[in-house]
Amino acid sequence: MRKGEITRKTAETDIALSLNLDGSGKSSVDTGVGFLDHMLELFARHGKFDLDVKCKGDIHVDGHHSVEDVGICLGTAFAQALGEARGICRFSDVALPMDEALVLCAVDISGRNHLSHDVELPEHAVGAMDTELLEEFMQAFVRKAGITLHIRMISGKNAHHIIEACFKALARALRIAVSIDPGFRDEIPSTKGTLL
Repeated sequence: MRKGEITRKTAETDIALSLNLDGSGKSSVDTGVGFLDHMLELFARHGKFDLDVKCKGDIHVDGHHSVEDVGICLGTAFAQALGEARGICRFSDVALPMDEALVLCAVDISGRNHLSHDVELPEHAVGAMDTELLEEFMQAFVRKAGITLHIRMISGKNAHHIIEACFKALARALRIAVSIDPGFRDEIPSTKGTLL
């Protein structure tokens, strides 16, 4: 089982997170930001990852620190769970519809963190979460996971649908990218001999 576990405590957040890349999609999520909880639950479900997250943050200020720091912890646990990334497919792309919204997501588990985020959201908030925090979460995750992520909105009018499509597309793309490729079962899929 490829598992990562992290605890992180700052003046702004106190987080305990565990991730199993070879899970069944079970999750227990409590971040204090309801919409983020929903997104992480469907991320686990569609990625077939087991995910436990507990976050106590300064949400009396706003959700920014909690959302960003959960992204940091998820990315750190992801990299930890992958280890050397031997045998993985490495690359993946998914076009995912959510009603009127359509999102394209492409990932490369490369050891190089890069985010290309082309998502225009029509609302400033969904529930208690500012929509600008979608990019903050993705940037924090990518930076710590060591992956290249391109995420692009092709169409969409409803902010909830667009963000949900982003999380589902990421989950599906990562599920494929971390799966074991029989052609690379014992190898690191890079001519450099290393990824992360």
